[in-house]
Amino acid sequence: MRRLARWAILAAALLLAIIAGNFIYGWTAPGPLEREVTVVIKPGSSITLAAQQLEKDSVIKSADAFVNRARIFGGTSTIKAGEFIIQPQASNAEILSILTGGKTVQRMVTIPEGMPSIMVYERLMANGRLSGTVAMPAEGSVLPDSYAFGVGEPRAAVLKRMQDAMTKTMDELWPERSPNTVVKTRLEALTLASIVEKETALKSELRIVAGVYSNRLRKGMMLQADPTIIYPITKGKPLGRRIRKSEIGDVNDYNTYAMTGLPKGPIANPSRAAIAAVLNPQATSALFFVADGKGGHVFADTLQQHNANVKKWYAIRRERGEM
Repeated sequence: MRRLARWAILAAALLLAIIAGNFIYGWTAPGPLEREVTVVIKPGSSITLAAQQLEKDSVIKSADAFVNRARIFGGTSTIKAGEFIIQPQASNAEILSILTGGKTVQRMVTIPEGMPSIMVYERLMANGRLSGTVAMPAEGSVLPDSYAFGVGEPRAAVLKRMQDAMTKTMDELWPERSPNTVVKTRLEALTLASIVEKETALKSELRIVAGVYSNRLRKGMMLQADPTIIYPITKGKPLGRRIRKSEIGDVNDYNTYAMTGLPKGPIANPSRAAIAAVLNPQATSALFFVADGKGGHVFADTLQQHNANVKKWYAIRRERGEM
């Protein structure tokens, strides 16, 4: 009987050792995942909810087993929310390290130079990886750039980063403005920069276009910028057609064909380069410019020169079948 008892104890001890070994091995053994995947852990998720998501995504075999092992081997680190990349055959230990390390996948939302605020709003609202709602930002308050965000991040938080970036940019550029600049306030700088941005796609032309408009403002001439006709009609979205003659004469707070001076505010969100150009415009005697047919513009000091340049531009357009 004593011998049987000893064998029973040994068998029980062996069984416990096997169970314990399997438990430990299950923590560091390769997992079932066959290819790289991204896993989304929702904000406020407990380790149990995270494990259920991992099992649902076939990253682990058993949520219960993962939780039990994590509570013993995982320490006190908390699960982070976000989108995580999990490599093939990642072990439970490796997966927990990823989820508690907080190194989430960084997605990007890009705001192109000169994008109006209505399109910034629509881009943020259309991004399904962001959460919550946001109001349309004030025109000119967003700095065009690419911004990283985590899945599930509030849209308001992303927008705040965009607006903080513009505030920081203005704080940096405004004290460095040239005595030659025509703008007297930050709002005027943003307003003129937004017009300059919409008038040329070439960074090399920003300062001279700013110089032309500065000259016109000093002389009390109308700016006559086509984008200012369009803005009250579409809030800055593409018009999709040619401007009508009746719209050229519309009197409102933006149309610079029907008013002298600057519009009441920006017509888009200008880039850092456009703002810098307005604050330090190129010294020039030019008062006019028109497209040159090659993506840039040709500049003129007199109306006579400008009219000749316009005729050349019209001839180019006729050759292209645009007129």
